[in-house]
Amino acid sequence: MKVLILGAGQVGRSVAEVLAHEDNDVTIVDTDVSVLRELREKLDVRTEIGQASYPRVLERAGVEDVDMLIAVTNSDEVNMIACQVAFTLYRTPTKIARIRSSHYLQHPRLFVQEALPIDVLISPEQLVTEHAFRLISHPGALQVLNFADGKVQLVGVKALSGGSLIGHALAAMYDHMPGIRASIAAIFRKGKPLRITPETVVEVDDEVFFVASPKHIRAIISEMRKLDKPYKRIMIAGGGNIGNRLARLLEEARYQVKIIEHNAQRAAKLAERLEKTIVLEGDASDESLLLEENIENTDVFIAVTNDDEANILSSMLAKRLGARQVMSLINRMSYADLVESSVDLAISPQQITIGALLTHIRRGDIVAVHSLRRGAAEAIEVIAHGDKKTSRVVGRRVSQIKMPPSAAIGALVREDEVLILDDDPLIEANDHVIMFLTDKRYIPAVEKLFQVGIHFF
Repeated sequence: MKVLILGAGQVGRSVAEVLAHEDNDVTIVDTDVSVLRELREKLDVRTEIGQASYPRVLERAGVEDVDMLIAVTNSDEVNMIACQVAFTLYRTPTKIARIRSSHYLQHPRLFVQEALPIDVLISPEQLVTEHAFRLISHPGALQVLNFADGKVQLVGVKALSGGSLIGHALAAMYDHMPGIRASIAAIFRKGKPLRITPETVVEVDDEVFFVASPKHIRAIISEMRKLDKPYKRIMIAGGGNIGNRLARLLEEARYQVKIIEHNAQRAAKLAERLEKTIVLEGDASDESLLLEENIENTDVFIAVTNDDEANILSSMLAKRLGARQVMSLINRMSYADLVESSVDLAISPQQITIGALLTHIRRGDIVAVHSLRRGAAEAIEVIAHGDKKTSRVVGRRVSQIKMPPSAAIGALVREDEVLILDDDPLIEANDHVIMFLTDKRYIPAVEKLFQVGIHFF
């Protein structure tokens, strides 16, 4: 696939790296010469210097025959104009744009072919907000991902002493929880995936990923660790787009929310917009302010400013002062590794955004992709098509399918019914198949598995 990426920021670079490693023909446009030089040295990509919305720059970058344009510059306006230019002059088939401002996003009629011809809108701030909200809603979870419009969730949790299943084989889980259905999708031990069988024993510090209906998530987490009490008191550091949206979501869900914003004008606007949230003007790394606001009684402290260092330092301070759980927005992945022992959860906007982009890049009828374990693994939702003659999966039981190495099916969703795999269900056309891959090298094999033979058409 020929892909043109506009913008070599954090997201642009990360997407380019993923696509280049999957043998796509990638070209990147940016105004920063040094960043482009670094990318050429690191990746097998073409680069072009210039303003991404200028027709001549797009022509030099080869826009006339690309399959997909991904506009992820730091400017919403440049992203929108670039998509308009690409469609008007070159009829580029697929155009994806990152749009940050809610002023644009709240008017969906703008983004139609006869107005602004953008096929897919990506809002990193909204994606990160929803990700953080799901983590707060499920105490103890490392990751919570929605599939099939929320009918199924994939949850990652670290096994700790006190969990009912620790030291026991997976087969014992259903003895503890009669009537609750779930599939263990993957287990990582010391960073490496295990081959899972019913006899696999769960050990302390294992990272366990399971698939289940949302109503059963809390019960299954209790199998892996002593169950945390539901969170109630939340403190947010940073009143930007993410902080504002997260506070709004949380107050609607009846959490007690405080938000700390150092900019006086922004703090005043937040106080006007938010109904139940307490808005504090100040520095989130001010120890006396945190103590004054009873940080020791706070269930979750989450830092979501634009500054990685400020997020890390305020989170570490909140943890030391007694906050029960601390989460930090971290753009640089190298920082995430460094603070693993000091911050409970590092949230990566790039990995969240890349998953949304990959949904539209993968071949086959893939409706959701989530990047996991800092890009090393993926969870995929794909729709099965065809019949027994034209498909490698339709008309076959899950146990009969020859899966690529490292790939596992976690669940099937058929209309409103969630099918867990203990019954070895037959896959039917239009089933949503939830899959987990611990090694991304086998993604092409998964795509091929779900391709339909020519006779189907």
